[in-house]
Amino acid sequence: MARGSPAAGFGRVSVAEREVAGTDDGDEVAEGDEVDEVDEVDEVAAGAFSGALGSRRLKPLTVVIAAYNEEEAIESVLRAMPAEVCGLGVDVLVVVDGADDATAAVARRCGVLVCDVPANRGQGAALRLGYRLARTHGARFIATMDADGQYDPAQLAAVMAPIVAGRADFVSGSRRLGEAHTTDRVRATGVVVFGRLISALTGQRVTDPANGLRAMRAEVTAAVELRQAQYQATELLIGAALRGFRIAEVPVTMYQRRAGTTKKGGNLGYGARVGRVIIATWWRERRAMRDGLPVGLPGRLPGRLPGRRRK
Repeated sequence: MARGSPAAGFGRVSVAEREVAGTDDGDEVAEGDEVDEVDEVDEVAAGAFSGALGSRRLKPLTVVIAAYNEEEAIESVLRAMPAEVCGLGVDVLVVVDGADDATAAVARRCGVLVCDVPANRGQGAALRLGYRLARTHGARFIATMDADGQYDPAQLAAVMAPIVAGRADFVSGSRRLGEAHTTDRVRATGVVVFGRLISALTGQRVTDPANGLRAMRAEVTAAVELRQAQYQATELLIGAALRGFRIAEVPVTMYQRRAGTTKKGGNLGYGARVGRVIIATWWRERRAMRDGLPVGLPGRLPGRLPGRRRK
């Protein structure tokens, strides 16, 4: 599929166009609300990716990067990717989220795997698709990092080490335990506030709930229900914690983005949407636990839910 071309009747649909239609990029997909469209977009993109990949199996660790209009920043990130982390071979999968620039072409030029999605749906939707592709094609572990250069690929070893050692299932980097070379004090305050809120709701200490540098066993992404189109970092963290997966944080460094501008919007709106996602995810998981209903993907075994006994 050529970059920028419509696929199966889908043009490049922007976040702004969806907001005009009444769906916000950070909203949960309600029952019956664009579910068919989202599924069809996934199927088109996944089918094209799988066809190009053929019978090849992914290496044990796949680094999934969601990218939207990051042609100026992503090359330096991809060129710095290690070929091996903690003794594991590494594949890099860039999910291009309906970009209208040369992000996909730049990524292909760097020799990494590319899934070019024909509609811009948000970082969360792109990561969810990336997780699915990584699992389907044989990855045992999945890591994530941003396309904008805010994280150092050399620190992938830091988030993978506790998993390889068998001490954790899901590891997140923490700028509060490490360093943050950023200047937005409002965002920094939000990290503290939301970290404390998630800690209180899950019973696990969380210092940085929105860090983009993470690693996990591949099955974690299948066991946790992921609905968020945009702010999925907190959704995945809360779901994994409440399902009994072993959560850990390690110190990492966060830098200023190398080029371009943030896609997250203003601080007030961003904070409100993240807060809503935190509460909605916690409520959904607690309700599922109360009702004894599995909310993970069909055919997958979730982690142990707090308060529930195995029979």
